Amino acid sequence: MNKLLGILIGFVSLITVSSCDTAPQFGPPAYDAVGNLALDRVKIDAYLDTARIDSLYRIHDPSGIIIIVQQEGVGSRPIFGSVIYTDYTGLLMSDGSVFDTSYEQVAIGNNIFVEGRKYTTLSFVLGSARILGWDFAFARLRPRSRARLIIPSPYGFENLENNSRIPANSVLVYDVDFRGID
Repeated sequence: MNKLLGILIGFVSLITVSSCDTAPQFGPPAYDAVGNLALDRVKIDAYLDTARIDSLYRIHDPSGIIIIVQQEGVGSRPIFGSVIYTDYTGLLMSDGSVFDTSYEQVAIGNNIFVEGRKYTTLSFVLGSARILGWDFAFARLRPRSRARLIIPSPYGFENLENNSRIPANSVLVYDVDFRGID
């Protein structure tokens, strides 16, 4: 009986200790999406105050993503599962440097050309974009739109360092030509 009581007390103690906030954390700290979004909103507001961007109108998505429509498209907006076709140029909001593009001449002009890469219109399924912010933004656009997307870091690459051209927690800017949907 004493042995059973000892095991029970040990088990309850283990549960209590493992549920405390003082228990050690394993792995890297959790990504602070809320904190980074707040920091990014300040940076984005300052950018929008000074950047000269021609537009028909701007959409301030509740997520924090900004869609600056420069040419209105036609037809229905895509829905979850639609295949999106787009050309794009990705820039860092911090300094305007180009980090990726679907246009070969833009890649060459910005010294990011990769031999053997096919520079062609990108296709992706809405709802499964590599960049979460694209799912939010393209759902608000019509095919044949041209827009500038401003994507806070929680909807971009967060604190990941995907390549040497994109620092952790970067606000991303994409100039997109929305070619169409299937």
